Amino acid sequence: MQKILMVCLGNICRSPLAEGIMLKLIKENNINMRVDSAGTSSFHIDEAPDHRTVLNAAKHNIDLKPLRARQFKASDFEKFDKIYVMDKSNLANVLALASSESHKEKVDLLLNASHPDQYLEVPDPYHRGEQGFEDVFHLVYKACQHITFA
Repeated sequence: MQKILMVCLGNICRSPLAEGIMLKLIKENNINMRVDSAGTSSFHIDEAPDHRTVLNAAKHNIDLKPLRARQFKASDFEKFDKIYVMDKSNLANVLALASSESHKEKVDLLLNASHPDQYLEVPDPYHRGEQGFEDVFHLVYKACQHITFA
């Protein structure tokens, strides 16, 4: 079973959205895969996803209410086969905790799944309004489809 971790800064917007999308795709397609999410900061540990992310996901029949934020730990390198980060800042923060080349090889920008080798970032929708959350949903959904059906 492949184990995937989605990572953003606070684990309240982008990474829980990616986790929720993956959970839905995994269930709908009966795929043997496990997914989780985390944040590089400790700002929101044990908090629910941002209410705007929850509302946006619900519009697409994805329930994020059971999810709770947690912080990325170095031990996650041992637990997960692939670690997808949302932006280059997350990438640097996660790589800083890697203790080996094999750990570093597990880490990639999420949008490289749908836009290979373009090194695009998922923008943080936190200050972007409702349309920002919708735009992020579509970017993340497309990348998750590529991961799920690769």
